[in-house]
Amino acid sequence: MNPATITLALSKGRIFDETLPLLAAAGIEVTEDPERSRKLILPTSRPEVRVVLVRATDVPTYVEQGGADLGVAGLDVLIEHGGAALYQPLDLGIARCRMSVATRADFDYPAAVRQGSRVRVATKYTAIARQHFADKGVHVDLIKLYGSMELAPLTGLADAIVDLVSTGSTLKANQLVEVERIMDISSRLVVNQAALKLKREPIRRLIDAFGRARPEQAS
Repeated sequence: MNPATITLALSKGRIFDETLPLLAAAGIEVTEDPERSRKLILPTSRPEVRVVLVRATDVPTYVEQGGADLGVAGLDVLIEHGGAALYQPLDLGIARCRMSVATRADFDYPAAVRQGSRVRVATKYTAIARQHFADKGVHVDLIKLYGSMELAPLTGLADAIVDLVSTGSTLKANQLVEVERIMDISSRLVVNQAALKLKREPIRRLIDAFGRARPEQAS
């Protein structure tokens, strides 16, 4: 690989799709469709820029460890990762959603919190959940899950879940209700500290282009 190559780590799906207009503003187009190509490294219209496709939770690791020069990751992922070693120059204002507490409709969450009960909470966002309930002085038993979070209250595994909510339709379909909003989530641009020194000019140009193109509410 050419040492002057800029590598951008993205995850498939919403973040990838919503990053494309930002890349276009910087004069960069990804020249292969990740849904059709089996490649994990995608070329762009600029020979010195390439995109690597990784799991959303792996983006901070790739950037921090130098597998990519920069990447786009949700605030939720960055908090769970503990991204202190990453330079985070921009909130891109894309892939917006919220982190919330949800329960069965028949569970009296306010009463459980008020009475100081130990609340069983299922989540894959253990750092966020632990901090949220600690700040409220609520005792919780955290149950780490990786998927199908909505099943936990329905099967009696947990009293509540902490998860990302976008439209709320998945909660509604599973007879769950959003009882508390923890924080708003959007995606950030993250940059490897060493790459910023070694490839300062091209990376700065990308940061500036992304900054100009991001949605107004992220400014």
